[in-house]
Amino acid sequence: MAFLQIQFFSAALNVASTVNVILPEANQGIGLKASTKKKAPKVLYLLHGYSDDHSIWMRRTSVERYAAQYNLAVIMPAVNHSFYCNEANGERYWDYVSEELPETMHRFLRLSKRPEDTYVAGLSMGGYGAMRLALTYPERFAAAASFSGAVDMVRLAAGRAKERDATWQRIFGDPEKAAGTEVDTMYLMKKNASAPKKPWLYVSCGTADFLYGQHQLFVPALRENGWEVKSHEKPDAVHEWGFWDEEIRRFIDMIGK
Repeated sequence: MAFLQIQFFSAALNVASTVNVILPEANQGIGLKASTKKKAPKVLYLLHGYSDDHSIWMRRTSVERYAAQYNLAVIMPAVNHSFYCNEANGERYWDYVSEELPETMHRFLRLSKRPEDTYVAGLSMGGYGAMRLALTYPERFAAAASFSGAVDMVRLAAGRAKERDATWQRIFGDPEKAAGTEVDTMYLMKKNASAPKKPWLYVSCGTADFLYGQHQLFVPALRENGWEVKSHEKPDAVHEWGFWDEEIRRFIDMIGK
């Protein structure tokens, strides 16, 4: 795989932004099986968690090796602690990741623009971002995945407001008033339940993860609202990179074939 670090000025954020990208190559060298497909690569937007940045997926997993055998480009942006939102008292990260980032990547790189070749996935905070993107714009994606995701972030923030009050207020304003708005995944799954084209969703979590309770509520709610869901629960797994390395490999195998 070719590795690119792209730095460009973001109009949405009004600041220079860095994105890591891996691209398929016809010849991967010794030890990697290369894709033989000649057409424009499929695209996976891969989102980081709360404590990480655009570099973390390549530092903590073998995502480059997993993607090498498929005609798959992987785009890894950085959004700081924004939860992929237009912050109530901060920056416009939702505009950045949902509009500016894909437009810029397609302008810079030869990537497939077909929704059936476009995917999004993320862990923890990035799981929320991936689900919000897929539930808001179901026509854009073939599939989306959340690994140990904060999939019902609005209610998590409202329930833990005192613990990180300044953070939640910066992102959501009053978290208790965010339910039923465009940042609420439970609202979005109902709002777009009858969309003519919807991605299938992969939602996984360890049974010992502190977000497992959200997972248990989120998956059946998706199914009740007509979304196709593939769910995976790993016994005793916690919020850690060994599990996420397994999960990104599992998801790439699903979408790459």
